[in-house]
Amino acid sequence: MSSDPLRTRLNPGRRAVVIGGGLAGMLAAEVLGAYVDEVTVVERDVLPDGPRSRKSLPQAHHAHLLWSGGARAIESLMPGTTARWLAAGARRIPLPTGLVSMSSQGWFRRFPEMQFLVACSRDLLDWVVREQVLAGSPVTLLERTELLGLEGPAGRVDGVRVRSDAEGERVLPADLVVDASGRGSRAPEWLRALGVDEVREEKVDSGLAYASRIFRAPEGSDDYPVVNVQADAREPRPGCTATIVPIEGRRWLVTLSGTRGGQPTNAADEFEDFARSVRHPVVADLIAHAEPLTDVVVSRSTVNRRRYYEKIRDWPEGFVALGDSVATYNPVYGHGMSVAAQGVLALRQALAAARDAASPGLGRRVQRAVAGPVATAWDLATGQDILYPGAIGKDPGPAARLLRSYVDRLMLTATGRPLVAKALFDVMTLSAPTASLVRPEIALAVLRGPKLPPLPGPPLSDGELRTAKTPHDERETDPAGA
Repeated sequence: MSSDPLRTRLNPGRRAVVIGGGLAGMLAAEVLGAYVDEVTVVERDVLPDGPRSRKSLPQAHHAHLLWSGGARAIESLMPGTTARWLAAGARRIPLPTGLVSMSSQGWFRRFPEMQFLVACSRDLLDWVVREQVLAGSPVTLLERTELLGLEGPAGRVDGVRVRSDAEGERVLPADLVVDASGRGSRAPEWLRALGVDEVREEKVDSGLAYASRIFRAPEGSDDYPVVNVQADAREPRPGCTATIVPIEGRRWLVTLSGTRGGQPTNAADEFEDFARSVRHPVVADLIAHAEPLTDVVVSRSTVNRRRYYEKIRDWPEGFVALGDSVATYNPVYGHGMSVAAQGVLALRQALAAARDAASPGLGRRVQRAVAGPVATAWDLATGQDILYPGAIGKDPGPAARLLRSYVDRLMLTATGRPLVAKALFDVMTLSAPTASLVRPEIALAVLRGPKLPPLPGPPLSDGELRTAKTPHDERETDPAGA
């Protein structure tokens, strides 16, 4: 647990409540522990005591990528976390060196490292963070506890009302309440009950569904790249993707997705066929001889939704919303965890400047800072999703369409020009703002186009191809997995 040497003197008796015990909630609790004497995390479920799935996070069954922008934020909040992930079996994968990806404009080359991602199961990502946070003395976890609403007079949140089987209904006083309850957040309802203005909300729904299955990775695949075939939103058909993410325990997490009219099912005998139907069959080819370890799990909680909390004029003192409580994105872009981490970083920066969790205007300042990474991820996700057949949402307008034409050209150029590829990966990994894509030197390079010819197929090495194509029954049995 991190600590601030001035905490006791500057914030005597301060208390904070965090709603939600997921990644965003635990990171927020870690930060708050340096500025208040008591942090209470309110969680409706029972959190597992190891890297295992939890009831309220069904999306954990699907591929999760922690981009370098998010990993750096978490490392800044909790130094040593990346090393803990890697020690537990996660991999640090250089980008695009360790990426075999077909974009809408062709295959990316595996240029030397420009950014990176952390690859492992969502359960492991959460557990490593949770284990460290709960070891800190200021943090108390209340499991099986339902959040009923916010407490406080007009313009101020000074606690939350909760209910549990063990202690019934009660009020937890707080100088600062952080909503990190995720996709199911009822914050607009809670705020409305306090007389706060209605929040403006925007949705873009492509009708996306996910189907995922875990396979035993082939022998010798310890350094295997992430493999991904993206959809092309300009094609007049549902957008279908296929992805392989190497995770801990020598396993491959394979996730398929399809938008409205082309969703995958939970039928095991259809899984490989769907992977073969996307724009290139490489994922299907790679799993053809792999041993499945799980059934197929399907999820349809994929709507892009953004709440413009930063626009509310009468934002109450003592309240902050972070992570999926503010915005959710089509998971295919992998931005949710990174945006949440950067939001918590904004919370820490505001607390460090104010030196008091009850500082006037703190919540408003945090909410406005959170809007930065949220907007970047939102633009990247919805700019594509609104194009798919049957997508529901607001037409982005002529300016956005003009920008989209530029991005198409930029994506094409990135397949064969390192300078542009780096700019693209900087933005994709939330390591730079979208405005960096129109810097003069980038715009000029985009105008010139790719420096190298397009790749004819996936840039897998001969060794990577041999590793994946050896039938399972010809391989030596793994004693640890037998």
